[in-house]
Amino acid sequence: MINGSEITRAAPHGHMNAVFIEDANELLKVSEVPGPFNSGEYFRRAGEWPAQSAVDAANEQGAFVFWNHSWSTFRDNITVITDFHRENAANGKLHGIEVANGSTYSAESFQVALDHDLALIGVSDVHNLIDWDYKPHEGGHRPVNLVFAREKSSAGIREALFAKRTVVWYKNLLLGRERDLVPLLEASLKVESATYSGLSRVLEVVFSNSSDAKFVLDNKTSYTMVRDHDVIEVPAHDETSLLIRTGDQLDEVTLEFEVLNALTAPDRRATMSFELSPTVASR
Repeated sequence: MINGSEITRAAPHGHMNAVFIEDANELLKVSEVPGPFNSGEYFRRAGEWPAQSAVDAANEQGAFVFWNHSWSTFRDNITVITDFHRENAANGKLHGIEVANGSTYSAESFQVALDHDLALIGVSDVHNLIDWDYKPHEGGHRPVNLVFAREKSSAGIREALFAKRTVVWYKNLLLGRERDLVPLLEASLKVESATYSGLSRVLEVVFSNSSDAKFVLDNKTSYTMVRDHDVIEVPAHDETSLLIRTGDQLDEVTLEFEVLNALTAPDRRATMSFELSPTVASR
């Protein structure tokens, strides 16, 4: 079980979360409990506890601390890192930042993560039932945080988060550092066959997709497609067959694509290259 707490309601420009903590009570102090007890007054006094003190207390417990939905209105605000967050990131006390939350995504938060060496985090922020908000029965899904752990354990997840080995799956968009995202793409998208039929100079290439995401590929070679334009789709858990004009029957063919729904930075798409050795099938 992973213990966590929202720790800094008083932090400027957004809440922060701490996970892998031992005692959440240490993250929030009230100078004096009102008597007779009044929940509203208690809440007000709790807000006087300095945000930095909460961050420090979380780090003393070895917590992984991340910045929640820094675009605080969920609609208009653009993430701009504050001195508070910048200093905690520089001091190793802020470890991650949400780039997707619920039905919203922030390219600016993605860039903040890269600029300040923070883990990319995606969450649902769901307060009700998952099925109500994301309708998985209709093909929807909540934002998913993929964590590349070396072992299936809480300790393994903690180690991977601190090492920033994460990819966020938001709607049909994959967001991650190149070192993490490209291996995921390569493990998911495979060429099953590359075949010329008889004397044809059209190469049939069958791609398979073993992942839950649909891949959208943009052809970056000079080869043209028979049935498609340059943009093709490979559905989740399915195959797609492409007919490619190669001019001649070639012994080696290199295909290069941009993955339009996979970003390694806010303005940079992941790329994939496939080195093929086609076979010839008799008609």
